[in-house]
Amino acid sequence: MMADKTIICRDCNNEFTFTVGEQEFYKEKGFENEPVRCPDCRRAKKAQSGNRR
Repeated sequence: MMADKTIICRDCNNEFTFTVGEQEFYKEKGFENEPVRCPDCRRAKKAQSGNRR
């Protein structure tokens, strides 16, 4: 049985929750690794990499 997980963001060192719903989504998409960045840092990284194109 899955439960929410608390993870420390690689970039900002803040804690964030990897919810059961997010875990199910990752599993459904075939992702094997848990996220290493919080949602805010993920958005910032995505926006930053989008500007390079």
